[in-house]
Amino acid sequence: MPAVMANEAEQANEAGSNGGADASASKNKINDAKNPLLDENADWGTFYDPKDIFCGKFDCYKILGFDYLTFETARPSLKEITKNYRSLSRAWHPDKNKKTGAKERFVKISRAYEVLTDVEQRKEYDHYRDRPDAYFQKYGSGVTWSYAPKSNTTAVVLALLISLSAFTIWLQHRRWRTIADHVIKAAVEGLGIKDGGSHESLAVRQKALKVLEKRQADEKERNGTVSPDVANISSTKKGGKTKKENKKEKAKQEAEAEKESLRPIVTEFVEQITDFGGGFRKPTWKDTFVVQLAVLPYYIIIGLFWWLKYVSRRLRKLDYNDEELNHLTKNAIGRVAWDASDEEERNEMITRELWISDNLEEWKEMQETKQQSVGYQKKYARWKKRQEKSGKQS
Repeated sequence: MPAVMANEAEQANEAGSNGGADASASKNKINDAKNPLLDENADWGTFYDPKDIFCGKFDCYKILGFDYLTFETARPSLKEITKNYRSLSRAWHPDKNKKTGAKERFVKISRAYEVLTDVEQRKEYDHYRDRPDAYFQKYGSGVTWSYAPKSNTTAVVLALLISLSAFTIWLQHRRWRTIADHVIKAAVEGLGIKDGGSHESLAVRQKALKVLEKRQADEKERNGTVSPDVANISSTKKGGKTKKENKKEKAKQEAEAEKESLRPIVTEFVEQITDFGGGFRKPTWKDTFVVQLAVLPYYIIIGLFWWLKYVSRRLRKLDYNDEELNHLTKNAIGRVAWDASDEEERNEMITRELWISDNLEEWKEMQETKQQSVGYQKKYARWKKRQEKSGKQS
């Protein structure tokens, strides 16, 4: 019986102690809930600390629940700072608090505690509170400079030179292709000099016609067929008026057929022309940007040397030599026109002294007149004679 009473007394004591512990825990929870330090929206104040030397943009005192404005009457002691820190660290420790941002708040709380419990740091922190200029002198401003990663200068320059060289090659090829397409068109359509053709297109057309005639003759010999021209002539004689009415249409069809037959032959011949003159040539390694850049000083020196000789001869009042005559005429009419002309035409242009502006204008008018019809040329010649007569009379 005494043993039973002892057990009951022990159980009553345990219940009383458990009840007391639960009541104490409940009381702590209530106190924590009412503690303004544990408010996740608590005001942490501001501080000028762009370099994050102390607590960044927040006030270390405010983080731990102290107000700097009340320090004149109640400056926090080390014991009070430690007490608040422990309370906050328990509440915001990431192992106990799973709220979003708990870890970041815990880091800031720990940093504030480190600053305020270190005598030197706390002294420096208090000094810079109202002296941002002193902070700036020691730690600098909040402006941070970021630099792009360093590039390999050699690789960049090499890539640039390769790109520019590829571009100059492409550009030179386009220049050549423009003239080549024009020559092909003029040769296939049989355009004369006055109609937009050139010496190259006429020469290519003649060569292409010979090749076409030879191919047709070889085909006739192999197959024994009559050439289209002969067949057309014989059918015209037999058909009388009906064939005559269709003569123009057949001639047009034959011309188109001839063009189509000539086109591949003409294209083949034109593709073999590497230089049309005037800089319109197929690109080579000499046209790359790297090579042109390398030889540029050489051409500059040669040009300066030539002009020095030219000025020296003019000062000595010497006559133009052949080199100077060619150079002056070439500059006057342009490189393309000079390269396109033959020896006889060049001699004529030199004789006309085209480097003189009046002579050049007259020569240009004459070249434009040559492009016109024969009737227009005769009218222009008569008009020039009348102008000369009226000039002499006056």
